[in-house]
Amino acid sequence: MRNALCEIFLFLQKFKKSTMADQKSIINPFVTVGYFGSELFCDREKEVKTLLSNAQNGVNTTLISIRRMGKTGLIHHFFELLHQEKSMESIFVDLYETQSLKEFTEKFASAIYHKFPEKKTLGEKFKKFILGLSPVISYESLSGMPEIRFAFHDTAQCEQSLKSLFMFLEQQNVPIVIAFDEFQQIANYPNKNTEAVLRTIIQTVKNTQFIFSGSKKHLMLEMFNTANRPFFSCTQIMGLVEIKEDKYKSFIREKFAERKRQIDEEAIDFILSWTLSHTYYTQVICNGVFASGKKNVTLDQVKQVCDEQLNIQQINFMQYRSLLSPIQWQLLIAIAKEGWVSEPQSQRFLQKYNICAASSAKKALATLLDKEMVFAVESTEKTAYRVYNVFLMRWLDRTF
Repeated sequence: MRNALCEIFLFLQKFKKSTMADQKSIINPFVTVGYFGSELFCDREKEVKTLLSNAQNGVNTTLISIRRMGKTGLIHHFFELLHQEKSMESIFVDLYETQSLKEFTEKFASAIYHKFPEKKTLGEKFKKFILGLSPVISYESLSGMPEIRFAFHDTAQCEQSLKSLFMFLEQQNVPIVIAFDEFQQIANYPNKNTEAVLRTIIQTVKNTQFIFSGSKKHLMLEMFNTANRPFFSCTQIMGLVEIKEDKYKSFIREKFAERKRQIDEEAIDFILSWTLSHTYYTQVICNGVFASGKKNVTLDQVKQVCDEQLNIQQINFMQYRSLLSPIQWQLLIAIAKEGWVSEPQSQRFLQKYNICAASSAKKALATLLDKEMVFAVESTEKTAYRVYNVFLMRWLDRTF
């Protein structure tokens, strides 16, 4: 096992160097949307090793974290590694906008069609295969990505076509990893047996491994941890948390230095403290700091960028007030000011922020959780609550 992990580590280092030259042309190294290669991707070595080990050893993975922590970037980073290694093929399917099993099937077919263009042998085979399902093939006007639509007459026809897609991939004898992003979406489909249909099909494939990624923790855990659900105990669950501070500090420092810039240590410390090392918000602030053009970045300049970001967001944040009841709004402010709250119904907390009663606070908290204004982190000792959007949290703390 140790030798295998050493080989993985050495390959990761080689993989990182192989893409470094191509990334030098990117002006701002702190990307906030999309994946732009290994040089602009921070850490996650442990998670990549786990995904690679699982894929090579026939273990499916369930990847869970709150939004904007970097799940999708991690998957694309892992898939880029597989592409460099040329040992397995990979297919990414974004299920966020899907509303039915039919749309799931169409998204899946479109992802395969995009992955294997006609100039490839597998692409030629897939086009011949897909024509047998009588699709309508079009191209998205902005991205040029292929989109496939089916005219299914009933659910049984849809299920059979979905099974055929999996079987087509299985028959090619090419090791494949398929990532279904925002997988919890299938729980909302009107086809109530969707989980059972997918589980039955997935059980039959031998040459394909799966990553089920989701941002709604309670739905994902119910799906994979509840004994009477089809996907119960069939994957290894992996949570994605904040990148370790020392890793992120080194990354930020190196990206500035590689482009002949310098940033003070106290400035980096402030960024990671202010953003709670949450991937998206850290990238946004670093992007703004770098975009300022300063050759030597100080703490005061970082604080100015943070204030500017809150000012930009303010018009959106003010709208939240009209969407919440007075007690929900007051509770949101209180949680923001505290940072983390482990006892939101305690007398000390309620009195400090003039919140009327524990029962009202409990209902308000449930609403904030449902609206994803607040999220909970459970441990063996306690459950703590925090405002979901870090910028919103900082704005509430600054404004009220």
